[in-house]
Amino acid sequence: MAAPIIKTRALTKRFGAFTAVDALSIEVAAGSIFAFLGANGSGKSTTIRMLIGLIRPTAGAIEVDGVDVIRHPRRVRDRIGYMGQKVSLYEGLTLGENVEFYAGLYGLAGAELARRWGALRERFALAEAEGERPEDLPAGIRQRAGLAVSIMHRPRLLFLDEPTAGVDVRSRALFWELIQEEAEAGATIFVTTHFLEEADYCDRVCFIDAGRLIADAPPEELRRRYSGGYRVEVALPPSARAAAAALLGGEATPTEAGLALAGGPLDAPVLGALARLVAAHPEARVSIEQPAMTDVFRRVLAEAGAAR
Repeated sequence: MAAPIIKTRALTKRFGAFTAVDALSIEVAAGSIFAFLGANGSGKSTTIRMLIGLIRPTAGAIEVDGVDVIRHPRRVRDRIGYMGQKVSLYEGLTLGENVEFYAGLYGLAGAELARRWGALRERFALAEAEGERPEDLPAGIRQRAGLAVSIMHRPRLLFLDEPTAGVDVRSRALFWELIQEEAEAGATIFVTTHFLEEADYCDRVCFIDAGRLIADAPPEELRRRYSGGYRVEVALPPSARAAAAALLGGEATPTEAGLALAGGPLDAPVLGALARLVAAHPEARVSIEQPAMTDVFRRVLAEAGAAR
């Protein structure tokens, strides 16, 4: 595992008698996509605001890219990009004017600004939007523009707080392609979302509830731990079912269409058995259903509630 670029220890934030974040300890590996998931009001946005130095924690420690955020909040802001649910572009200014404004904050100008923004404008398909104000742009284009501006200074770490809220399915998929490209280029992505299926784009998933960490693992591990596993359906003629069942090692159960495997992880032995089955019976049709992350989250919440 890569060295952590974010580390928190017993991070806590109270507003009067209300505890928004409760002794949260997490580590985020450099170069990874880290999903920070929870229901509305669970403490996600408050945590991000502490991580980027906008609000001071009540207790605990935060280190981001080697910087003690509590002692040196300004230092960390120079190393990060941030995009919230409400895109951080100023209304009343065109996209091009927003670019010039943020470039000034990042210390970009002249040929370097022209080169960087020119590349982003082409990659994010924003040429026709440059003369438009953000409030006049469709939601998907506005989100792409916000992401482009937030990475213009090439941050090592990008915080995205509900970045796909209010965006259609096609625009969400395109947005995630862009996020994955940033991670492949070496950036670390810390993202919150209420679309739980988006967790599958991420290397690691952290669930919080009432400000407390309740699960932290890769998506596949969470599925194995908190669900019944995958379900594999194999449709094939009755005459082939006995031989096919033998190839699957006796774990298959009969169905109306053929055979099914359920209740376990889709690991190498299962995949190998399925490959042998298809090689021996080319007429077989295999479908694989994975547990929805929504179901995993419900199970995590239920177990966390029972443990309290």
